[in-house]
Amino acid sequence: MSTLLVLNGPNLNMLGKRQPEVYGHESLADVEALCRQTANQFDVEIEFQQTNHEGQMIDWIHQARGRVNGIVINPGAWTHTSVAIHDALIAAEVPVIEVHISNVHRRETFRHQSYVSLVAKAVLAGFGTHGYQLAIQHFAFLDTPRTSQ
Repeated sequence: MSTLLVLNGPNLNMLGKRQPEVYGHESLADVEALCRQTANQFDVEIEFQQTNHEGQMIDWIHQARGRVNGIVINPGAWTHTSVAIHDALIAAEVPVIEVHISNVHRRETFRHQSYVSLVAKAVLAGFGTHGYQLAIQHFAFLDTPRTSQ
């Protein structure tokens, strides 16, 4: 069974309360339920975490090395600021998919730069919370054996 680590950065604990016109009305608990439901369809185990503390995020990323099959990460504002998270993702040596609920490219210019995208296998932005589901489905797709035709 594959294991995915789903990580959420600062302020994502405020989903459903903070700027619903940007981030929607779903709570982080709703996102976790969606991730678990999606993972169950593909026999994938999910570890779901959220923190407002950068050091905690880095510790979780380090602990993923050799233990999980991939990381789905919504780094929140750390996307645009954290070389430390960038470096931790490289050190983890597992595939990464970056997720953003909003389309960061339609927002303030400072949100257009991502240190995480430089490491990520794929980036999903602007799909709402459905982006998490798409990321999990993509990891499941990568783990599915294929026959050539």
